[in-house]
Amino acid sequence: MATHEVYFDSQRSMRIYQVKKFFQQLSLYTFVTVFAFFMLVPFWFMIVTSLKDLGDFRFEQATGILNFFPVEPTWDNYAAVFGTRGNFAVYYGNTIIVSVLGTLLTVTTTILSAFAFARLQFPGKNFLFMILLATLMIPGEMFIITNYQTALALQWQNTFRALILVNGVSVFYIFFLRQNFQQIPNELFLAAKVDGYGEFRYLIRVMMPIAAPAIVTIIILNSMGAWNAFIWPTLVANGNNPITGQTMRLVANGLMALFQSEFSSEDTVKIAGSMVVTAPLFVFFLIFRKYIMRGVSRSGIKG
Repeated sequence: MATHEVYFDSQRSMRIYQVKKFFQQLSLYTFVTVFAFFMLVPFWFMIVTSLKDLGDFRFEQATGILNFFPVEPTWDNYAAVFGTRGNFAVYYGNTIIVSVLGTLLTVTTTILSAFAFARLQFPGKNFLFMILLATLMIPGEMFIITNYQTALALQWQNTFRALILVNGVSVFYIFFLRQNFQQIPNELFLAAKVDGYGEFRYLIRVMMPIAAPAIVTIIILNSMGAWNAFIWPTLVANGNNPITGQTMRLVANGLMALFQSEFSSEDTVKIAGSMVVTAPLFVFFLIFRKYIMRGVSRSGIKG
């Protein structure tokens, strides 16, 4: 009898555990679903509104009944954004140039600096790295005035140089990659030196392939930062290039200019412009999100 009681007790405990686990999973998925719903509904509303006729949208606002599906979808709002009045095709081109060249410069300086602080030995290395980390405590807005005065003195306003060179070094990315490099065993470095590898060759052939997830993460985050840049481009690149005569605006401050233009009263055009700026980042993040998570997990940095 005692054996049967133990058996039934174990079975009852197992069923209770399974029921608890089921409700825990149900609660988790319910919370995630509700959270995703509140996150995706505004994005869906932007898509639908950008495809609506302005008259239909104003009628919905007047009646207080908003349709989540356009009755007669129209691309006129996007035509206005990318037309000569919206000029977003040029904004896209400028932003792509700044993102690609700026990211290339930032990644180059980050890799070389992180390798120096992680593997090389030179006087004052730890002190210099401590000073660099201390600059992270200073808000970025504090550097804007100095950088702006420097750009004016060098006559870089409305040029790609002001947009690319000023943000060519990131202390956080150096710290981020250095943490990753330090997890690579130092015995590999010593063995590579025995095999005749120089420091630069060891960096290219050994460390960069191992730290590839972290480097890809830096590329992704820097590209997204360049795409979202607003304050600095507004200060130094809000006009036309003195040589080409082409506008130097990026997509973020181009969107603000759209909000202040003749379309300021046309909500559907403004929302279409917001979609044009937001959609590439959303797709970009969905494609490369696993690289970001992999890079963060390998770096040893906890959120």
